Formats: sequence, C-alpha cells, structure tokens
Amino acid sequence: MKIVSVMTSDAHGGAEYAAVDMLDALHERGHETVLLTNLPELVDGRGVRARRIDLGRKLSNSSYRRLGLRWPQLALRLRVELKHERPYDVLLVHYKKEQLLSALLPAQLRAQLVWAEWGPVPKQMRRGLARVLYVMAARRATHVLAVSAGTRDSICEVGVPAARVQVVPNAVRVEQSRFSAQGRVRVRSAHQIPADALVIGCVARLHPKKRNDVAVDAVVRLGWPNVHLIIAGEGEAEADLRRRAHPLGERAHFLPNPGNDIANVLSACDVAVFCPSPTEGAPLAVIHSMLASRPCIAAAREGAGGLIVPGTGTIVSPENDPAALAAALRDYLEDPARREREGAQGRKLAERTYGAATVAVQIERLLLLRDAG
Repeated sequence: MKIVSVMTSDAHGGAEYAAVDMLDALHERGHETVLLTNLPELVDGRGVRARRIDLGRKLSNSSYRRLGLRWPQLALRLRVELKHERPYDVLLVHYKKEQLLSALLPAQLRAQLVWAEWGPVPKQMRRGLARVLYVMAARRATHVLAVSAGTRDSICEVGVPAARVQVVPNAVRVEQSRFSAQGRVRVRSAHQIPADALVIGCVARLHPKKRNDVAVDAVVRLGWPNVHLIIAGEGEAEADLRRRAHPLGERAHFLPNPGNDIANVLSACDVAVFCPSPTEGAPLAVIHSMLASRPCIAAAREGAGGLIVPGTGTIVSPENDPAALAAALRDYLEDPARREREGAQGRKLAERTYGAATVAVQIERLLLLRDAG
C-alpha cells in the first residue's frame, strides 16, 4: 500500500514523534509512506519520505478565527499537494484541522480516509457547532485509530459510531529504546552529575498545560542534597520552571528536547516523573521510561491510567499535589530493589504492548480488511 499522511504542527511533541513512529513501522512492513508536513526534520533517519506543506497552526481557541478566514486557501493547497502523490491507497490525517479539511476533499483524493487521534477530544469540540462539524467530518473516515481506551471513549461520546473507532497503541522501536549503562555515564558526565547521585527525570514538552511545576516543587520539597532533577524538553513554561527550581541550584538540569537520545537521558535517571496535561492520550514519555527500565511516577491519572499498572510505577493521589508526589518519590528513592523490580516489569509490559512491528500488523490488518471488503 501507499500511505500518504498529513500532519502540520507548531510543536515537536510526543504526538508528532508518535505519528512518525507509526509511519516508519508501516514502512518497515513494506508499505510506501509519505508525510506532508511543515516539520520534515521529524523523519530524519527514518524510511518515511517527507514533503513540505504549510497549513498554518493547529486548530485552537487562539487560531480558529484566522484559520477560518484562510479555509478555502488551505483546502485548495491540500488538494494540490495530494494530487502530486496520486495514486495512493490510504490518506492518514492526525489533527483536527486536517481532519476537517479532509472531509472537503473529492472522493478520489480521500482514498481510504483514516484518522489518528492522539488524545481525548478537546472540550471545545464536545459541544455546539464544533461538535457537529467534528462528527460530520468523521463520517468520511473509514477508521479512527484511538491511541488509548480513554481516547476511544471520548470519540464515541461525542457521536462517532463505536464500530469505526479502534484502539491502536503507540508504535515504538523497542529494541532501540532500552537502558544503556554507557548512556547513563555519558549524560551524567556531560551535566556534572555525580555517579552516586539519585536523579529524578521528567521528559516533557514545557507547556503550561502540562503540570511540570508539580515535579519541580516536589523535588524542592524533598530537600535531599544528593537528589538531582533533569527536565528534558522545550516550551514556553521553561522560565517559570527554572524559577521554581532555583532552590536546587546546580542540582537542576534543563536539557533540550532529547529526540532520539531519550533512552540515554532516561538511563541517567533513577526514576521518571510524568505530569500530564488535561488531554493526554498515551504519552510516549511514560512508554520510553518503561522501555528504559525506569519506574514512572505520574502526578495525575490522565493519560497514565492505561499505561502505568501496579508493579510498574505509581499514580499519585491526590493529583497534582507536590507533597503527595514528594512522598511517592521518597519511597522509591529509599528502595533501590523496588526501583529495579518495577523497572524490569515495565520493560516487559512495554515490549509486549508497543513493539512497532506488532502495532504495524494491527494497523495493516485494519486497512487490508477494508480493501478486501
């Protein structure tokens, strides 16, 4: 099959990398995969072919008016770019803007239209005109691939038929994402972290909606002089997080987005912390923590509930409470045997669930079943 995917974004976040992982996994199965995107660098080193397209910012409260004024122009641009890729078997779209635009395409350009949903339907699209437009556009899709059960439930609740919505987990190259003793030493040495220090890691986009402030405040509250904090990611909340981390002094380390180095960054840590936004799907940060054999402690259930099971990590209660998170961290830092045990269990679970080849076969069967019908 030839699969053409459309994904434009103003971020290098987990969903963007997950989308490329999905396409790369399908490429490994022998399918031709093409990504139309404004971020072609995302496919560097992958088997996915990229072509540049600019469809503006993601659809949001701040962008919808401007996008609405440009809607005919954006629809025309998408048509022109898709015509260059004909013939293809599947059109795979990822975000709300592209999903709504794809519903306006003529049948020959929609091909088999598949939506990928990387998180629950936003509250703004669960009511009123936005909900109506979303449900109407979904009628054009043959399949909606929901990254988690919670995401699937939110899609069905707004009115998309349940028979069209399938849970398909993230596709991750599990053999290339694992604990590395060499990576642990390299990352720690690069940031002057002592070999015997205890390190708490948080890999995330630094967006205000993600409660990374809870992780920083919890580590400050711990007050242990041998505990270091790694925050790996980029975003507009970085200045506030640096201010909060000031009491840690040189024990707070802010790293850029780790990209393909994520396994080494997590290997440098002893435990990982995940602080979700209100609309998380199946966060890659949690999955990569598991693959690096690091127990993951989530500050809230959103997005983590379907990933972190007993024996692989902890979901803190009450949610987004620095004191509760600090107490959970203290328990893990005082118990190296627990860290090793839960890290190993997390690795086994992630291998079984998120292996790229396994997920690609699941997607392939869905698409070929449609073709056979």
